[in-house]
Amino acid sequence: MSSENLHAPRERLSKETLHLHHCIVSIMEEFEAVDWYRQRADDCDDESLKAILLHNMREEMEHAAMALEWLRRNSKDFDGHLREFLFTEGDIADHH
Repeated sequence: MSSENLHAPRERLSKETLHLHHCIVSIMEEFEAVDWYRQRADDCDDESLKAILLHNMREEMEHAAMALEWLRRNSKDFDGHLREFLFTEGDIADHH
């Protein structure tokens, strides 16, 4: 449960902070699921099962992307960083 990851008493957190927390935890879980499905697919020698696992992996990517977009729309800070780095060309680490 995501509330187990709270680092402050729930009653002291704003509704906005709780919403962001739920979204961030959900994104983490979706990325973890992507990793699990990819590893299982790589380890699978049954082509039919491998196709299912990769399909499931892509669905988890969709879920992560949807939550990431919600995060962008609801956090000016994330919005700024995502606009700065996503869908750009050149060296990502060459930040000014």
